Amino acid sequence: MQSIHEIASDIVAREGGFVNDPDDPGGATKYGVTIHTMRRLGLDLDGDGDVDVADVRKLSRDRATQIFIDHYFHRSKIAQLPQVLQASVFDMNVNAGANSVKILQRLVRRLGFRLGVDGQIGPQTIAAVRQATQNAPDHIGDAYGIERRNYYYALGDRRKRSRKYARRQDGGKGGWIVRAEEFIASKYHLTDAEHRARVASWG
Repeated sequence: MQSIHEIASDIVAREGGFVNDPDDPGGATKYGVTIHTMRRLGLDLDGDGDVDVADVRKLSRDRATQIFIDHYFHRSKIAQLPQVLQASVFDMNVNAGANSVKILQRLVRRLGFRLGVDGQIGPQTIAAVRQATQNAPDHIGDAYGIERRNYYYALGDRRKRSRKYARRQDGGKGGWIVRAEEFIASKYHLTDAEHRARVASWG
């Protein structure tokens, strides 16, 4: 079983280095840490009195890893979820913030549990998720990963500029879909044909 540090290090590796894509609402990002997160944390790494793109460029891999552990795992209370869900929800929290928890809450609601969808992990969410996991211990991780994959496709349906993250230029699976399927058993991965059929309406 991976340690939390190993999981966070994998997220950093998955996110890659510095990018500043105008189509990404996160803005300038390095190792998955956005400029918005750095401003919220007051990370003026170059000491010039503000937090800007230059500070994002100076972010180290080790510091990014620690930010994820402190703020996206422990502070978000992902550590209190069943272990089978922790890595995927943690990875999604880095990628999509509170939507990571909303996806889980909606999934648990569909499984018959009374639960609000607020993107926060509180006592009710923890209790419901733990019970849902006990009811289907061999399936809950895959179910969450599939819901996560569906979320990415739905973003592409709604937002044309996001489609490049879910579909490569050659039509194959984009980074978002590949990332979601890293946490889904291979038997539930979409075939290339299924993926292409799913995005065919995008033109």
